[in-house]
Amino acid sequence: MNEHAPQHRAHRVRLARHATTATAAAALALTVLAPYQATAVPRPDVVQQRLDALVDQDGMPAALATVKGRDGRSRTYTAGVGDLATGARVPVDGQIRAGSNTKAFTAVVVLQLVAEGKVGLDAAVDTYLPGLLRGEGIDGRTITVRQLLQHTSGLPDYMNAPALADFTTIQYRYFEPRELLDEALAQKALFPAGTGWDYNNTNYLVAGLIIQKVTGRPFGEEVTRRVIDRIGLRHTYVPLPGDTTIHEAHPHGYLRTAPDAPLIDYTEMDTSMAWAAGALVSTNTDLNTFYTALLKGRLLPATQLAQMLTTVPAEVLGPGVRYGLGIQSRPLTCGGLAWGHGGTSPGHRTRGAVTQDGRAANITLTTVPDEPTATHLTDALDTALCR
Repeated sequence: MNEHAPQHRAHRVRLARHATTATAAAALALTVLAPYQATAVPRPDVVQQRLDALVDQDGMPAALATVKGRDGRSRTYTAGVGDLATGARVPVDGQIRAGSNTKAFTAVVVLQLVAEGKVGLDAAVDTYLPGLLRGEGIDGRTITVRQLLQHTSGLPDYMNAPALADFTTIQYRYFEPRELLDEALAQKALFPAGTGWDYNNTNYLVAGLIIQKVTGRPFGEEVTRRVIDRIGLRHTYVPLPGDTTIHEAHPHGYLRTAPDAPLIDYTEMDTSMAWAAGALVSTNTDLNTFYTALLKGRLLPATQLAQMLTTVPAEVLGPGVRYGLGIQSRPLTCGGLAWGHGGTSPGHRTRGAVTQDGRAANITLTTVPDEPTATHLTDALDTALCR
């Protein structure tokens, strides 16, 4: 047996050399591959893909969003160009004109006054503004505060008046609330109060006037004190009369007057035309914070929050949509409801909502989209909440 010993030792040496060579090769391979693994392209983010499509395929100048997921983390997104003239980037979580999201803030203040016993939800408007609402089929003695907030008053929309038909002529024009109301009262009632539903801005114009009459303070001051400061919305404000600017970093907003017309920079504007129905400036993140705080009961007592979330059908706003008092619910493709509002100004369109389990998303486009693009925006919101 001993005669085979040298052969076995030689074989073991050859195996050891082969093993050493293999180990070295493997180590070299790991060293070479490591940089590529560290910089591997991450899995595409579906929210970013949706925003990119809104810009690249639908032709929006820019899109920006803030999304809070099931993990409680907030993520911000941008796509497109923040200023078409300079090519500047879209500011992350830039300020935007929040449009009709203002209605939710207005409704919260009214419901706080209800909780304080200063306003009756089913009291007639004439209780607080006697003789103000009179017109063809319009009578403030038969219209309640609840009907204002839920768009069942039958009041016509002042935004349909000829004086507000061309935004290019009123970009810097100041309107008194009463001037806007007169434009509404010159029209015929849409239906007897409480017998139909129609979304319009006059309802919230009147709600703003009630806030001022009952509190003795300007509408903007009450919203700031009761909502904005209360939950720490540091980038949200109601513009003062004559203030046409957006105060912090923001993407420019653009108006298109016809499908083939060039975009007009509508970043600066006098928001008095929208007032308690749509003047607010905010950010996607602040809007998420607001709706989350609202649903968690930080702004209203349980009784008033329950009244706010009592809804009627409003499918003109989308399949399955229902409208409460300044807030709407929308079914999600992944199940459950999302609560929020959304808004439109001549230069911005926002869609946002939160869920009962804490998810939140708000997306803003920097021009008013056509109907197919508006549907894509709604789909993007659903994706953000369901991902």
